[in-house]
Amino acid sequence: MSWKKVLLNGRVLLLLIFIMGSIASLLAYGLTFGLDISGGSAITVKLEKPVDSATMEQVRVSLDKRLNQLGVKDIKIQPWGDQFILVKVAGVTEEEAQSIKETIERQGVFFAEFEGEIFATGEDIEQVFNIRIEPSGGYYKWHVPFRISKTAAEKFAKIAEGKANYPVDMFLDPPKNSLLVVSPDVYALMTSNEFKAKAPQAMPLTERIKKAFNIDTITYTNQSIDEIMSLAKDKELIVLIDVDSGLKEQLDAKGIKVRYFERGTNEDLTEVITRALGLYGPYTLSEGLARGVPSTDVEITGTAPDQYIAQHEAQVIAVVLSSGSLPIKVYVEGSQYISPELGENFKKQVLIAGIAALIVVGLVIYAHYRKISIAVPVVTTSLSEVIIILGIAALIKWNLDLPSIAGIIAAIGTGVDQQIVITDELLGSERKERIVKRSSMLKRMGRAFFVILASASTTIVAMSFLFKFFVGGLRGFAFTTILGVLIGITITRPAYAEIAKVLLQAKKR
Repeated sequence: MSWKKVLLNGRVLLLLIFIMGSIASLLAYGLTFGLDISGGSAITVKLEKPVDSATMEQVRVSLDKRLNQLGVKDIKIQPWGDQFILVKVAGVTEEEAQSIKETIERQGVFFAEFEGEIFATGEDIEQVFNIRIEPSGGYYKWHVPFRISKTAAEKFAKIAEGKANYPVDMFLDPPKNSLLVVSPDVYALMTSNEFKAKAPQAMPLTERIKKAFNIDTITYTNQSIDEIMSLAKDKELIVLIDVDSGLKEQLDAKGIKVRYFERGTNEDLTEVITRALGLYGPYTLSEGLARGVPSTDVEITGTAPDQYIAQHEAQVIAVVLSSGSLPIKVYVEGSQYISPELGENFKKQVLIAGIAALIVVGLVIYAHYRKISIAVPVVTTSLSEVIIILGIAALIKWNLDLPSIAGIIAAIGTGVDQQIVITDELLGSERKERIVKRSSMLKRMGRAFFVILASASTTIVAMSFLFKFFVGGLRGFAFTTILGVLIGITITRPAYAEIAKVLLQAKKR
């Protein structure tokens, strides 16, 4: 068989077509890398309790909607079992990764309250408008304007009539049905005029949150754990504000659900309180809104030390308000961030490792057969498999992470083993034919491909199990391994057999 006939052989032509198509795919679409190569963040989200598949899908869709509104690219949200979700975002900065975490942790439960009465919830939000940022006395003030329903506006107009200058509170994810254990300074501040806007006669903040959300507030004066637990009976949560962290450790040891808030750098007690309660405000009720006339346009405002933080805070609030609340509480169980610079190093290392692996394979094959005419086709076939796998990955936008690349290497290793089986059968056929024509080359090749197909089948079955029932790295490893094995048994292995026949026959002559 001449080289011309080999190139016109259907199996070899199929290989050439796939190689050219893969190169075109790589040039047109490029490769998409996972976060462990391109850099990014992996966040493990835990649901409050196990849920059914329908609720899990609701959480996934809600998170997907929120994160996409942040303008972040390449987001993958994967449910894992009945209580966990993996969120992977590639190609983001550390600041963007932190913003994603905060957006996930926001339940998005909105309440607007006046004198202890809730007049609007998240269901009353009809539209969220563009955020605004403006400098204000050395700080930056942000605004998130939105529109509430006519029903909520009418309810507010009725309860607020004649109460100009009274405080209007807006909450996101307040700790409902909880016990606040606070320092004496915090309690004094919460009951002072600081949270009464411009109406000293207004109800103190402690009474407003008690009436609206069943939140009790006590001053911590070294009460025992048993006393605190007794006061927190029938409460869902204990919130500690500006108290000794040792109290949190003691409550944790008792298995009590606790949230702990302490003063951050350059943070005053007012900011700690509003952060713990999810409170925005209080806002002062204007004379116009106290006339009993409904107004559907309201806004949440806040301040930040610089424009970037102001933009970030306003954007998170706007996204949470517009996407609505999650169907169940979620918590960020853990997170991992990989810088894009580290990812670039991974790319270089993987490329070097791949080239080195092909060279070593070629040297081992040459050392075994002592024939360059066998070593070169084996290495070339392995390289063509890599090109085809990468071309398909580029076409379907599969994220190549380190486990996926390990899967490619595993598939190539399996492919080299199978090429050795084919080569040994061809060489064995030559030796046997010189002795006795007991078995034709066709039969020996059939036996070789039977071994190859049996090996490939067991590999595909095992990897299919990993692909279906696992997430994360194992899924990527399984996919590329299966893809490599299928490409091998359907495209590259048959083509190699045809090429090897010609090379060995030419060597014989």
